[in-house]
Amino acid sequence: MKAFLTFASEAEIVALWGAASLIVALAALAMERRRMKRTSIDKVGWMPWTGLFLTFAVLGGALLVVSIPGVIRG
Repeated sequence: MKAFLTFASEAEIVALWGAASLIVALAALAMERRRMKRTSIDKVGWMPWTGLFLTFAVLGGALLVVSIPGVIRG
C-alpha cells in the first residue's frame, strides 16, 4: 500500500480522500439511524449526526468529482 501511495498521482490521492469521506458519511448515517431507534430518550446524547453526514457526503462527492478527469487521463 505504501508503494502505491508513493507513485499515486494527485488525482488518485484526492479520490482516496473522497472515498474516505464517503465512508465517514455512511458511518454518521448509521449512527443517526441508531440514535433514532433508541427506546429510552434519556440515553440518546447529543451529536449532530445529520449535519456530519451531509458535510462529509458533500465533501466526499465533490472530491470524487474533481478527481475523475485526472484519474481517467492518468
